[in-house]
Amino acid sequence: MPVKVWSAKRERQYEHIKGGLEERGTPDDKAEEIAARTVNKERARAGESRVASRTSIDDISSGRRGGLRSHSGSGGRTTAQLRNEASDRGIKGRSKMNKAQLERALGE
Repeated sequence: MPVKVWSAKRERQYEHIKGGLEERGTPDDKAEEIAARTVNKERARAGESRVASRTSIDDISSGRRGGLRSHSGSGGRTTAQLRNEASDRGIKGRSKMNKAQLERALGE
């Protein structure tokens, strides 16, 4: 409910996400922030916002990302993101490295 330009669908989405987070014990202010960010990202992906960041459009969807990374904590950056950084730094053999090896090579 923090933004007036949201449609009724986005309002329901916000309340649903916020309620789910609060049921799992997330503090109110953190739940509101996560829900608003998620709704805004989905609006950007759907072309409903005037301005959209590159990561809002290029990253995997919020629903898919939550399904992949929930219950196991933060997994950090994806293997693809690590591989791209290794490419930028010119690390040899990066295409055959797994995530742990890429993290070690990048010094994380």
